[in-house]
Amino acid sequence: MTPAIPLVLLGLVDAAFSGFRAYAGSDARIRRQRATVRAALRGLAVGSVLLLASALTAALLLLTARDRARTYDTLTAGGLGYLLPLTIYAIAVLVSLAAYFTLPFRAGTLAMVIGLGPLTLLRPLVIVAACLGAALGGGGPALLIGATAGAAVLCVEPAVHRRWYRPTR
Repeated sequence: MTPAIPLVLLGLVDAAFSGFRAYAGSDARIRRQRATVRAALRGLAVGSVLLLASALTAALLLLTARDRARTYDTLTAGGLGYLLPLTIYAIAVLVSLAAYFTLPFRAGTLAMVIGLGPLTLLRPLVIVAACLGAALGGGGPALLIGATAGAAVLCVEPAVHRRWYRPTR
């Protein structure tokens, strides 16, 4: 099994959430569904471009490898190591979101505050854990791609915020 597809999907979903987070709190309107969707799409667009760096890195490693089959196996093992912490994190986020959408208003808000707040702060540590998993699973080449992808997803929110939501002075 190649972990590339789930990793790309997780990266793109994370990019959309990063676009939303860049926008959240910058608009006091109550009904802002259109602006929220636009912010998520902006995050998705920026994340797609930034994640191309890790895809190009992987392609370059595979094209320049002496033994492509062995390099592919190494990258696959590293990708699985990278995927494990991200999957656990994604499940925790999904549980928090499910609680927010299914519980009554006050309980759902509490679930959001005690769930998604700390999880957002833990994102960089989860990326570090994923890079460690890539290094343990696949070694240096997998760590290079994982670190490139991790840097890309961590740069989406600041890039979107700086481009579209910086307060005017």
